[in-house]
Amino acid sequence: MHTIDKQAFGAFVASRRKELGYTQKELAQKLFLSDKAVSKWETGASIPDTAMLIPLAGLLGVSVTELLLCRRMEPGVPVETGQVETLLKTAIGYSDEETAARRAGRRKWGLIYGAALLLGAGGWASLLLCRPDFPRAFEALFAMLLTGSILGAVFGAYFCVFAKTRLPAFYDENKLGFYSDGIFRLNLPGVRFNNSNWPHVLTAGRVWSAAAIAILPLSGHLAGALPQLSEKNVTAAAGVLFVVGLFLPLWAVAKKHQ
Repeated sequence: MHTIDKQAFGAFVASRRKELGYTQKELAQKLFLSDKAVSKWETGASIPDTAMLIPLAGLLGVSVTELLLCRRMEPGVPVETGQVETLLKTAIGYSDEETAARRAGRRKWGLIYGAALLLGAGGWASLLLCRPDFPRAFEALFAMLLTGSILGAVFGAYFCVFAKTRLPAFYDENKLGFYSDGIFRLNLPGVRFNNSNWPHVLTAGRVWSAAAIAILPLSGHLAGALPQLSEKNVTAAAGVLFVVGLFLPLWAVAKKHQ
């Protein structure tokens, strides 16, 4: 299977960028990406998504064919049959490689999510075995922790398994302040969602979900181990940490990379 030579691709992108007088940051801004993404392309550490090929080629003043072949072509000179075959195989290999990378990432986070569910279930089992009276003795805290665990599991299923890894192009073009995917809605004040900040939002949501599932049951053990703390204080603290722990990181990374 033919694949793109990442080093040659990066060198070609860097050469055209410099010829046009763009900095990495300027090129990235035009593509609604971070300058780190462009840097990774040019060093051969990664290649852009297939959705980026057409806009990238347009900004660099080359055709997609030239971008895939990593070299300029003489104007008016037809592409030879052998080159067409190589180009098609490269495009197919490029798409397959991208799909495999996304599947690997989703598989990794799926395993992390599954491990968090097991840890969370173990935490709840341990809590109820050690403190069978916990649901009655700490009724409000029990309800909050249980609700938090369920929400963590629901959000985790979305972020780790079902969420799109790339937003549709209209998010980049229209600077939308909300994200919608089926029944899932996300609206963060002052944030515009695009493909520059979405990967970071996705990672923050995945980390929070896994942490919430695994850690929340431990708050129940803490309440029993520190009797001097009132149930009201522990419940309030856990509730604040739960809400702030989700939305503050999401807002921070989305704002930083938008």
